[in-house]
Amino acid sequence: MKDITIAIDGFSSTGKSTIAKLLAKALGYVYVDSGAMYRAITFFAMKKGLITTEYFDREALISALPNAHVSFKFNSDLGFAEVYLNDENIEKNIRTLEVSNLVSIVAAVPEVRAQLVKIQKAIGKHKAVVMDGRDIGTVVFPDAELKIFMTASAETRALRRYNEIKNNGEDITLEAILENVQKRDHLDSTRKDSPLLKAEDAIEVDNSNVTIEEQFQNILKLVNSVLNA
Repeated sequence: MKDITIAIDGFSSTGKSTIAKLLAKALGYVYVDSGAMYRAITFFAMKKGLITTEYFDREALISALPNAHVSFKFNSDLGFAEVYLNDENIEKNIRTLEVSNLVSIVAAVPEVRAQLVKIQKAIGKHKAVVMDGRDIGTVVFPDAELKIFMTASAETRALRRYNEIKNNGEDITLEAILENVQKRDHLDSTRKDSPLLKAEDAIEVDNSNVTIEEQFQNILKLVNSVLNA
């Protein structure tokens, strides 16, 4: 059976990573969470004191980028690859609301995008990869055999994110999460460099009212149709 590239784009908290992980596991493909890479750089900037909600030293971050090495290491117990920054596991560190509030700002920096897109393209060079993010089907893999664009209402996405963060033990309100979701939608869609766009040949999937399993099975049918074409 031939190997293909699967690009999954969409708004924040639409379940892109969940579906991408399930697809990669079912197909035996490599899974890459590109959003986690931008979160890693954001966490790096925060640790260096280069960004807060009130301050962003863009030029200092650009200068420091060569010292930020983002990688993935497969965790057999979890069944997916975790994110590392300079060989430190930061998988949990990058899932906080604090990082979520700043990641769209960092992701809008062209130099950051250029460095990470280069890594992403190299990972997908030999296909057999499922990658999710904001610009995978439009910039990273414009020739991907299957492109999915995932969407859901802001309220649905905020509730999902709220439950995820609460499960991690962080004290936060649903209202704060909804505000963050709406802010990120605006920033991701309006940035000048690689804005969030639906590729012309992408298949839109609205998962506001379906279960993860229903969504997975529907998308798996799309994958099989491409594989058997």
